[in-house]
Amino acid sequence: MNRGLYILLISILLISCSDYQKTLKSEDTAAKFEMAEELFEAEKWNKSYKLLDQILQQYRGKPQAEKITYMHAMCSYHLKDYYISSFHLDKFTDVYPKSDKAEEAAFLAAKGYYFNSPVYSKEQKETVEAIEKLQLFINAYPDSEFLVEANTLIKELDFKLEKKAFEIAKQYGLISDYKASIKSFNNFLLEFPGTSLRSEALYYRFDSAYNLAILSVDYLKEERLSEALSYYERFQKTAPNSEHSEEAARMKEELQQEFNTFTTKS
Repeated sequence: MNRGLYILLISILLISCSDYQKTLKSEDTAAKFEMAEELFEAEKWNKSYKLLDQILQQYRGKPQAEKITYMHAMCSYHLKDYYISSFHLDKFTDVYPKSDKAEEAAFLAAKGYYFNSPVYSKEQKETVEAIEKLQLFINAYPDSEFLVEANTLIKELDFKLEKKAFEIAKQYGLISDYKASIKSFNNFLLEFPGTSLRSEALYYRFDSAYNLAILSVDYLKEERLSEALSYYERFQKTAPNSEHSEEAARMKEELQQEFNTFTTKS
């Protein structure tokens, strides 16, 4: 019985594949549209896309064009070809702005840009573009059912930009370019005032200022010691319970002793 059922299922599958291949090679656009629709409903995205791709141009200006354009774009989205899907979904919303699918298409187009955003350590052009696209969607559909998700995606992308800027500033300190590190952390704190990395940024800025002061020539040392101590006070005030507090306090004491030496001499 089980063997018979297995053979029946295989036969149905083979017939189905045979029908698909015949339709794919035929000149019957109506048959292609009908099968593409069936395959779309069955979530057979690749097969549906191939059929729709063949008839898309032939249905331009016809009543079926809106549905075919939507399904074609959605197939590419589900196939995770986000560059192509965002292009087609954007085009769909431009051509059919009053469609009941326009809002969904606009959101998924923007979400496609989100998926193309690389890891934070790489160039972030696509991340900036994704934020812009999602913000444009929010502006166009402020009451959208996708609003919460859109804001969540923007927050995640924003953090990626924060992490990129933070790591660049930190890297300057690791290669002993302390002035560049301090400048980068200052810019970071101005650009991302609400960042969750604030306490870390304040600590590493102080760390770079500490090293710059300790290693300075005498005629620059007093000023740099004073600046480093002010950075410590900002760090301590903002993050008194930081994991770096003990080390920062030790560094501060060293700075203070050096600074007291200079003030005593004067």
